[in-house]
Amino acid sequence: MATMASSLLNTTLSSSIRLSNSTSISRRTSPLPTSISLSRSRKRLTIRATETDANEVKGKAPEKAPAAGGSGFNQILGIKGAKQETDIWKIRVQLTKPVTWPPLIWGVVCGAAASGNFHWTVEDVAKSIVCMLMSGPFLTGYTQTINDWYDRDIDAINEPYRPIPSGIISENEVITQIWVLLLGGLATAGILDVWAGHNFPTIFYLALGGSLLSYIYSAPPLKLKQNGWIGNFALGASYISLPWWAGQALFGTLTLDIVVLTLLYSIAGLGIAIVNDFKSVEGDRKMGLQSLPVAFGEETAKWICVGAIDITQLSVAGYLLGAGKPYYALALVGLIAPQVFFQFKYFLKDPVKYDVKYQASAQPFLILGLLVTALATNH
Repeated sequence: MATMASSLLNTTLSSSIRLSNSTSISRRTSPLPTSISLSRSRKRLTIRATETDANEVKGKAPEKAPAAGGSGFNQILGIKGAKQETDIWKIRVQLTKPVTWPPLIWGVVCGAAASGNFHWTVEDVAKSIVCMLMSGPFLTGYTQTINDWYDRDIDAINEPYRPIPSGIISENEVITQIWVLLLGGLATAGILDVWAGHNFPTIFYLALGGSLLSYIYSAPPLKLKQNGWIGNFALGASYISLPWWAGQALFGTLTLDIVVLTLLYSIAGLGIAIVNDFKSVEGDRKMGLQSLPVAFGEETAKWICVGAIDITQLSVAGYLLGAGKPYYALALVGLIAPQVFFQFKYFLKDPVKYDVKYQASAQPFLILGLLVTALATNH
């Protein structure tokens, strides 16, 4: 299966390169429109200014350039307001978006806690750290890099200063990074299976399945992200269910109730994924992607987003209450309350302007709720 996945990825990436060599994209945006062409001498995407027709742009687009003298810290994390770097290794780290790693790392912690077999020994701590490296830097880094690669045309509209559309990093360098992270993640998964003494390579197949899901989420012809519901649920499952399953399989055994519960929790992940769709509305609309803000309008999509996050967690609290875990249920409700507060304080006011503030403020309470649930379902 790994060979098939590698062949599929190689074929599609190669096709994308040939298409990018023969295609130029013209568009009009405000206030700084751009078009993309490929430089033959260095095979890099470059940006050129074109004429502007402000009447053609009706949607609320995000900032078209980072603030002058952007933050080096934001650059390393891979978030808005990043400093424009030329150091290739800093750019490589930026593409992996380290700011997205913590939920995956935390998912491993939750899985280990739910297994009931984690002990504070040197070996168990070492196993969990290696599993976190697989889930975060390797496979999440792979996911983020390949997503940026296939979103380069959309990013050229929404955020033309990002590493790939701006041409700071070349095609070959991006593709090499994708392969190194993917193969590194799969190899680490195999090592964990051997370390855990598995007869069946559970963690390897979880890693392989997650990698394939990441690929079809971003890449044509399936490109799950074209559909707001399916794409965002797939993203939510990747961020919540898969690392939890890996952590639990590493220290114990996956059970059906955990699989169902974490998939339910992934609906909250769907809501989190919608948060990121608002900054890309203009580009998604131009490229025909049916994200929920495009399909339903930004006002309706805001409420779908917060509803998915809050109702899912309240449902899990109800499940814990019904399972005879009232204190865990009460703790989870207590962690939902500040999330609702920050939704009204930031997200519902302006999901584009306050997306980073909202996620930084609210998501710690959501991931703490995951740990509460994991401890409540300890096997």
